[in-house]
Amino acid sequence: MRRPDQQTTTRPTPDAAPGTTPDTPPAEATGPGTRRTADAGGAARSPDPAGPRPTGDLTTEAVLAPYLRGQAAEFLRSLRLHHEHSAPADSGGHDAAAATRALRRSARRISGSLHTFRAALDPLWADQLRAELAWLSGILAREHAYANRLTRLVEALHQLSGPALPAARGARAAGESAASDAQGRAALGVGAARAGALLERRLTLARTRSHSAALQALGSSRFHAVADAVALLASDVPLSPGTAGRTAEALLEPAERAEQRLLTAVAALPPDDTEPYNEAQDAAWHQARLLLRLHRYAHEVVLGAADPALTGAGHALDLHRDAVEAAGAAAAAARTPRIAPATAYALGVLHADQRHEVEAARTVFRETWPYAAALSTP
Repeated sequence: MRRPDQQTTTRPTPDAAPGTTPDTPPAEATGPGTRRTADAGGAARSPDPAGPRPTGDLTTEAVLAPYLRGQAAEFLRSLRLHHEHSAPADSGGHDAAAATRALRRSARRISGSLHTFRAALDPLWADQLRAELAWLSGILAREHAYANRLTRLVEALHQLSGPALPAARGARAAGESAASDAQGRAALGVGAARAGALLERRLTLARTRSHSAALQALGSSRFHAVADAVALLASDVPLSPGTAGRTAEALLEPAERAEQRLLTAVAALPPDDTEPYNEAQDAAWHQARLLLRLHRYAHEVVLGAADPALTGAGHALDLHRDAVEAAGAAAAAARTPRIAPATAYALGVLHADQRHEVEAARTVFRETWPYAAALSTP
């Protein structure tokens, strides 16, 4: 796995907290990617902090099996902490939430590795466990996602309808701009409170239902079967017959394919001069986000650590996902029957604001994407 370019950044990252959604491995794409091995200034990149492993050590027994066993052990540890902090006598809601996030992290890494390195494993076992872990991760993600979405939308409404006015150049221009902005804020302020209350009712209800669904899932026989399968994985990794003695190609080739799929998906992203309200393009960006996550996990397996060059790009795609889902929530609320025109207007402004956040996140991604040659704009 070769090192990417580091592209220069000219705009700040939007200030928003990432949310969560289910992360099912996407359908495979194929095609070549283009990479270089020097940074933007022409200097060679330093090696990974963990250092590349010798090629002879890249066997399924030496690398993949210990990684999966470690993630399985982390899954079980997080599950134990979740049970401890979710007991009726325990008041540590924050600890329970942290345990749930850790549970989801390990589930995603196991699932992603089963997807990328399926050929080195028992394929039937890998497919079954991956599907069950995707189900579990999705169930656990929803409550946190709804909570973050509500916080994001309420804060955006407050900023849009707040008293602060933008600065303008020149006294007359400042007066005209302030008057126009004040009128817009006044119109927005009429419906902002009701819009916020409507969003709170809708998203709090969705969060409550998701919490109940998560509790029900964690007590189900299906979940216990998943936990039992992960417990077995912590001690025994079912490898595909014939791969136990293979060396580097058993891991390097799947990891390279994961990287190529990511580069191809990013190269196919829409150019940066498209309109900000083209929601049909969101799916391609979501696909790139999932492929980047699979590449990151493959990098962890093969090289022992995540690639730090992809941190900024990954965060930008998280922000993109959050803004897309927040805009969708505002639009859905605006379709509520018999709401007041002022409320619908406030939700429309909120939807437009979040779609601009979508475009801002795409810009940040392009500026922080380290494989510069794969992002040429027409």
